[in-house]
Amino acid sequence: MVSSVGVSLPPTEVANDEIAARLGVSDEWIVRRTGIKLRRVAEPEERLATHATIAAAQALERAGVESEQVDLVLVATTTADEVLPNAAPLVAHALGATRAGAFDIGAACTGFISALAVGTAQIEAGRARRVVVVGADLMSRITDPKDRSTAAVFADGAGAVVLSATDWPGGIGPIVLGADGEGADHIFVERREGLIRMRGHETFREAVARLTLATLQAVRAAAIRLEQVDLFVYHQANGRILSAVGERLGLPRTRVVDCIGQFGNTSAATLPLALAFSEQRGLLRAGDRVLLGAFGAGFTWGATVVQWGAQ
Repeated sequence: MVSSVGVSLPPTEVANDEIAARLGVSDEWIVRRTGIKLRRVAEPEERLATHATIAAAQALERAGVESEQVDLVLVATTTADEVLPNAAPLVAHALGATRAGAFDIGAACTGFISALAVGTAQIEAGRARRVVVVGADLMSRITDPKDRSTAAVFADGAGAVVLSATDWPGGIGPIVLGADGEGADHIFVERREGLIRMRGHETFREAVARLTLATLQAVRAAAIRLEQVDLFVYHQANGRILSAVGERLGLPRTRVVDCIGQFGNTSAATLPLALAFSEQRGLLRAGDRVLLGAFGAGFTWGATVVQWGAQ
């Protein structure tokens, strides 16, 4: 089960006006295309591992779990501070999780779902009882500030959950994962340039189609009906994608979480940030069924139904 959620955001907040002036567009242009009004951006001295550790420590405290009790630390990220080492060993060390194994998960914006799948499988196999899953990205580090397709979209942040052994119901249902490398050139970062490039139209079309299908597959795998899901928490990639998926599935807007306006697209961090957002605003309560879904570069995608157990 998901025992708790924690988050960490850079203190620097950047509004659309600053970006719009640089791109030669307006605030309204950005909002219309992305749904984003604000985003957090890390300063040069801030480290991803620090934000990941803060989020994880907060989640552990809220779950009432000591760091020495953690068996595994997973960090889903595309933007680790160094090529080597991975972020996860640094986070485990900073937490004092001396018994834990630790490694990173690389699946772009689908990373948190992928890490959730790995952590859940370890618990189900009896190889772990408590797992910390972190989604963290400082996307500003790989964003071209002059690129209209990406400059206003991506942002920075970290979120974490603690997974604990339990029986379903009251836990995490089957996790549906998918990939299609044929779409790899639609979102990519070349090692030499080090900046994200995205074909927005193609990505939008595939994201809506894959998230819609993955939602139906995850609900079917959990042996429930769509109307039995209390809240739909999708990767916060773009406000128009969230609206389009909700419309295709016939979902009430009040049941589809949309917090991209104040956070932007933080890649692997969007799902835990959206969970914390929902919990803080009373949209998510213990016992609720939550559909988690994500789509990202690769292409990769995934979805699952979680019965919320966090307090």
